Amino acid sequence: MSQRRSIRGRDHRVGRDLFGRTVDPAGSVGDFLDGLGDLLAVRQLRGLAKAIVQARANDAPVLWALGGHVIKVGLAPILGQLIHSGHVQGLALNGAAAIHDWEIAAIGQTSENVQDGLGDGSFGRVEETGAAFAAACADAHASGRGLGEVLGSQMIDGQLPHLKDSVLGMAAEAGVPVTIHVAIGCDTIHMHPAVDGAALGAATFNDFRRLATTLEGMSGGVWLNCGSAVQLPEVFLKALAEARARGGARPPISTANLDMQRQYRTEQNVLRRPTAAGGDGYQLIGHHELNIPLLAAAIEHTAGS
Repeated sequence: MSQRRSIRGRDHRVGRDLFGRTVDPAGSVGDFLDGLGDLLAVRQLRGLAKAIVQARANDAPVLWALGGHVIKVGLAPILGQLIHSGHVQGLALNGAAAIHDWEIAAIGQTSENVQDGLGDGSFGRVEETGAAFAAACADAHASGRGLGEVLGSQMIDGQLPHLKDSVLGMAAEAGVPVTIHVAIGCDTIHMHPAVDGAALGAATFNDFRRLATTLEGMSGGVWLNCGSAVQLPEVFLKALAEARARGGARPPISTANLDMQRQYRTEQNVLRRPTAAGGDGYQLIGHHELNIPLLAAAIEHTAGS
């Protein structure tokens, strides 16, 4: 029979010192954050916030990759605050994120009813969105600029009425570079008769090259993948490989994944492979409309501490 031992001699992973504490409802957001325990996801949250603040203290970039749902759940004002406080040095959007953001800037609304539109043949048939992207793609193709740069400039030049609620608009006004990474056939604008595939491909390819160049200066920085399970993790991996082939993006690099569930590509191509030679990977699983404002508050609180 195995020998028994005292509980006091056992190693423990959880103790009272790690517990959260109650917070005065009239207290500040900082009080709330300080009152959280020091376990599991809270450690991830605090670690990521500290990594971002440390990166900026060392003049290293913090780059945010955004899928469409991040825009759809109303987070542009939160991201705008981070742009203005200096915690966003670049943005990489997929096509859906760019479309939703443009529509918010143009009319203050987005996200059609897919089921109803698919049933009657009206899904993806709006005129203005496709026309705007067609013009931006043509300009980017002709000028050699990226789709993100051109679209942001056109939004400002066109004085779209809701730029203050647009990530593209706020980034363009602040001089923060934006790249847009399109998978042809995946977005509603690709059904628009004015959208030219060659121009679209050239425009988004220009942005891939721009992203690779940006990542050359990534050493000590942070890459956050928010709401993209496949497309942007793959773009990041290839752009990082190109940056390292050019002699840049030396370790350490920290990465983060914020999404509603764990996925293979985000685990491997965001959290593990890019940080294997040095750096940390952080993961916050849950709804964007909760986790991203919480992270933003943690960043600002950490920066002000």
